[in-house]
Amino acid sequence: MSYDAMMAFVRETRALSEVQGRLGWDQETMMPRGAAAQRAEEMAAMESVLHARRSDPRLADWLADAVPEGDVQEAQIRQIRRDLNHATRVPAALSAELARVTSLSQGIWAEAREASNFNAFAPTLQKVVALRRQEAEALADGGDPYDALLDLYEPGATAGQLDEMFGALRPRLVALRDRIVRSERQAPVMASEIPEDVQMKLTAEVATGFGYDMTRGRIDRSVHPFSSGSGLDVRITTRISPDAPLESIYSTIHEVGHAAYEQQVDPAYLLTPIGGGASMGVHESQSRLFENQLGRSAAFTSWLFGRLEGLTGTGGLADARAFYAAANRVAPGHIRTEADEVHYNLHILMRFDLERELIAGRLAVADLPEAWNTRFARDFGLDVRSDAQGVLQDVHWSLGLFGYFPTYTLGNVYAGCLHAAMRRDLPELDSALAAGSAAPATDWLAEKVRRHGGLHAPRDLIERATGAPVSEEPLLAYLEEKFGALYGF
Repeated sequence: MSYDAMMAFVRETRALSEVQGRLGWDQETMMPRGAAAQRAEEMAAMESVLHARRSDPRLADWLADAVPEGDVQEAQIRQIRRDLNHATRVPAALSAELARVTSLSQGIWAEAREASNFNAFAPTLQKVVALRRQEAEALADGGDPYDALLDLYEPGATAGQLDEMFGALRPRLVALRDRIVRSERQAPVMASEIPEDVQMKLTAEVATGFGYDMTRGRIDRSVHPFSSGSGLDVRITTRISPDAPLESIYSTIHEVGHAAYEQQVDPAYLLTPIGGGASMGVHESQSRLFENQLGRSAAFTSWLFGRLEGLTGTGGLADARAFYAAANRVAPGHIRTEADEVHYNLHILMRFDLERELIAGRLAVADLPEAWNTRFARDFGLDVRSDAQGVLQDVHWSLGLFGYFPTYTLGNVYAGCLHAAMRRDLPELDSALAAGSAAPATDWLAEKVRRHGGLHAPRDLIERATGAPVSEEPLLAYLEEKFGALYGF
């Protein structure tokens, strides 16, 4: 009886949280710019209601009396206890203020990014960092504050564990990049723009081909692409860039990875604590696997080249093989979301180090642009010419998402493990991709990963799906084989 009463209460809380998420989606896509101040108050009010429910004393009583029956109930109870622990450690006033400030911060960041003016954003970022430090210290209870934030996105992970994994990745990524540079082989570049209407048409096609159910979702445009929602209402956005003709297509494929994950969780878990992805690292494994190992494969790019040829021309590329090389071109660049697979994780490792310094108080917000630019020059050999192509390019810190960035690289590692197992199990995969369909992969992921939602811990879920321990080796082997072939070594 206690379990049933607790779950009914928690489902209502989850439903209210989805309403709050819809407010965030609207803010990024349709809300009039002049409504930002009011929306911030609305978000703070919603957060106050949600915090009160998440820390309701009845939850502790229900948890004490609940007797789980089976793995599903055990997982639900585990997650409710975890959520209650977080809610009771963070003061209600702090939780509401974080919601209010980060809601306002999004708009201020967007305007500062458009103007390429970090100083216009710095005072707001200072408030966000200070509030997140307070939250981190409350959650850490004497431990490492950054680990407490990381745990919000990747339960059980620590900065020390990631340091070890990232330390194994970095030298081989740098060595691979250096071999590509020494090869002196130049990949072709698309020479023409793709009209906006063609880009939007293609985004809908590839979204459907990668398993996105448009009857329970929609595609809109935003400054920074994102996925929002769960269960029966999962929405994505993309960014149209006329001078970066493939960006909208690959950002859409990326977000479809997130969205299809949420759509394919077991419907029995709808609006429950395990009714979403197991972690952000697992979530990113779905999006990065779709975007890269599948979306940039020779098989899928051959189909995409044919579609582009019929709709808008080949962009000066001779054939599908040249298009494959262009879609996988390796070159250092300033923008993380446009980075190739070889450089991408180096972008993440830099952000991981910088945000740890910010949360620890060893790096002041005012000094962030200089720290960013110095580190970027060291890691990529490029000077940062503007704040927009440097420290202002990502939305994450404006939202207070400290601890989120490393889940991108962790997701790449998980994706490497899943891709190796998928290729072992699906000999017909390339034939489907060459026809514009990722259905075999989507079905495999639905069975092995997605339907389970948050039933299993993140690493346990990946190991169950692949039959092997989590390791960075499959990712590195895939990158070295793929780009060795493309660049002739």
